[in-house]
Amino acid sequence: MTQSALRVERVAHVYDDQHGQVDALDNISFEIKPGEFVCLVGPSGSGKSTLLRIMAGLIQPQQGRVWLAGQVVTTPRSSIGIVFQKANLMPWRTVRDNVGLPLEMEHLPPDEIRRRAQALIELVGLAGFEEAYPRGLSGGMEQRVAIARALIHNPAVLLLDEPFGSLDALTRERMALELTRIWSTQKTTVVMVTHSIQEAVFLSDRVLVMTDRPGRIAVTVPIDLPRPRDLSLLQEERFAETAGKIRQAIAG
Repeated sequence: MTQSALRVERVAHVYDDQHGQVDALDNISFEIKPGEFVCLVGPSGSGKSTLLRIMAGLIQPQQGRVWLAGQVVTTPRSSIGIVFQKANLMPWRTVRDNVGLPLEMEHLPPDEIRRRAQALIELVGLAGFEEAYPRGLSGGMEQRVAIARALIHNPAVLLLDEPFGSLDALTRERMALELTRIWSTQKTTVVMVTHSIQEAVFLSDRVLVMTDRPGRIAVTVPIDLPRPRDLSLLQEERFAETAGKIRQAIAG
């Protein structure tokens, strides 16, 4: 049996806000296979982003554990890359310097940093923009830089938290295409939070639908659509049927 790339085991989490304690997650368990692309969808406030941060080791759950390649995740590690909705680039650093920053922090030789950063800049389609600063980039380009930076350690798992949420519809579609291309090249295991059912169906091998708070896994929807995928798939009846199943599951 193939070992899972990532395993979430009976995770539950409660946090405090101004109104008291909030039950965010309850008894969540699932496994992600190596090289699989899985999306998390659900109502706002269902704990999707909290779950992703627990998977990244940024938050420790009150109950349960997350396993990466057989080891419990307790802190952030280079084998898990993460990209948030906001690219969080350093405005005074060029594209190349933003991508290579994690390696600089490890004091790797400059030539190695430059070589590895350049390879990823080319992978995400930003060749020619190495010396550009964030102020000169579009939102989609900024997210490509953030993805390249997250991939600089060649992580086993890439976690994406609404990475295209602030983009317009057309740019979002183009970025979905770019992400499928990058994923097919890297074969990294990907878990992505999105509010877009269409995006989840287009990108995923499986979609995990979460309930309203406290978040639980309501249903898992396999995406039985051929790869490689292009935007013409959005017009097909089977695409609409799959999206309909997910929409119905979210509605409860």
